[in-house]
Amino acid sequence: MRLTRLAGRPLERFLRIQAASGILLLLAAAVALVWANSPWAESYQRLWHTPVGFRLGAHHFERSLEWFVNDGLMVIFFFVVGLEIRRELHHGELSEWRRASLPAAAALGGMLAPAGLYLALAGAPHTRSGWGVPMATDIAFAVGILTLLGKRVPAALRVLLLALAVIDDLGAILIIALFYSSGIDTSGLFLAAVGFAGVFAMQRLGVRMKLAYVIPSLVAWAGTYAAGIHPTIAGVIVGLVTPIRAWLGPDGFLLGVRRELDHLAEAPAGSLSSHELAETLRHVDVARREAMSPAESLIEALHPWVAFGIMPIFALANAGVSLSGGALDTSAWQVLFAVAIGLVVGKPLGVLLMSWVTLRLGIGTLPAGLTYRHLAVLGVVAGIGFTMALFIAQLAFTDARLLAAAKLGVLVASGGAAVIGLVLGRAILSGSSASNAAQTADEAECSTEA
Repeated sequence: MRLTRLAGRPLERFLRIQAASGILLLLAAAVALVWANSPWAESYQRLWHTPVGFRLGAHHFERSLEWFVNDGLMVIFFFVVGLEIRRELHHGELSEWRRASLPAAAALGGMLAPAGLYLALAGAPHTRSGWGVPMATDIAFAVGILTLLGKRVPAALRVLLLALAVIDDLGAILIIALFYSSGIDTSGLFLAAVGFAGVFAMQRLGVRMKLAYVIPSLVAWAGTYAAGIHPTIAGVIVGLVTPIRAWLGPDGFLLGVRRELDHLAEAPAGSLSSHELAETLRHVDVARREAMSPAESLIEALHPWVAFGIMPIFALANAGVSLSGGALDTSAWQVLFAVAIGLVVGKPLGVLLMSWVTLRLGIGTLPAGLTYRHLAVLGVVAGIGFTMALFIAQLAFTDARLLAAAKLGVLVASGGAAVIGLVLGRAILSGSSASNAAQTADEAECSTEA
């Protein structure tokens, strides 16, 4: 129906942005790899270790440029992730347990199997901390691969991948908070609590200006960092508590704009003063701003900046790994191999096994138009674990060689999963599957309207 199409447009735009972002991520990663293995490799390292900071009297704060990317800019990335999780839980694929059970089970299997394989292959005490690296799916790259498969991929498969990736991100966030944070400092926790309390207080007071929330959110970020918890967690929490209900909504927006337009139409020609026109335009602007919920409008505003700005910068800063095998010792090779096998083998194995169990038990349902062949392709592309996997690798290893090995494992596995996903999709998926699914949906819509 018409309302269904309107509701689906934001999702379609979201997936289009993710697909385009995947291409940009690939270019950024390629540039980083070439740069880090070129005669100018030293300039790559020097750039990202450039000290950046500020001084105010006797107080100063200075960190590397890489730190500002990973612990500063990536907070916005995680904030948008929190907003997306909030939206999916409210009115997306995760809003009903029957629809959410299949992607939830697939995501759980896709996290446990890679972690188990990693520990089986690289479970020595000094390499064990990398078990979280192969657990995450990169939604941008994965959607990009499905897009390259064209009409072979029904829309339902892209939505299922999005739901799986959202739950994957939630699992990764919990892992970062529980296992990759240092000792907790109570004074930092108090400062973070003050920041979060400020956010809640402003919401209760009905403060609608989004920029006003920047200050308490920065306080929460600083407190989280001082407490020893990774500061990106603050971004996720603020995203999760952002209101998802609109003040006016579409109906209120139409009513308000129509009232203002009627007022303009009723005024005699040339009688409307500039003050009255400005007041009318202000009311229209308020109606436009409040037609969407704060969470939805922030996703619309920030998602392109994250997809085309922050994520490529992160890739450029973190994908520059030396490909010289001589720099890796036995432990590093174990980490590389375990990460790669965890993503390429563990992901599809866990996704398919848990999906099969869920469907056999009748807990979840397979979306219309999808078969186990589609789930097989889904499992393979879920092994593309670029952004979040690289991020967790930064937290998991302090040893430069192990970190380089983990990053190289992520890059090799993500590239391998992408190629396998393309080949498998072209081999086992019919080119008419998406069109048949769309035709079935159109026929059902026509019969409903009739």
